[in-house]
Amino acid sequence: MQIDPDRCTGHGRCYSLAPDVFDSDDSGYGFVRMPEVPESLREHAMLAVQNCPEQAISIVDD
Repeated sequence: MQIDPDRCTGHGRCYSLAPDVFDSDDSGYGFVRMPEVPESLREHAMLAVQNCPEQAISIVDD
């Protein structure tokens, strides 16, 4: 997972929906805490991706 900082406007849905995967910086913008999401958290992470108003979150496969 990654968040495009140029697209994120700090709505906070990602870290509200998946706090183990995402967090906020001092300005309220989201960042990824866990780039490789374990299966147990994948459903919450996908919910955050789907609910990002700016579509700033992308799934990165290595």
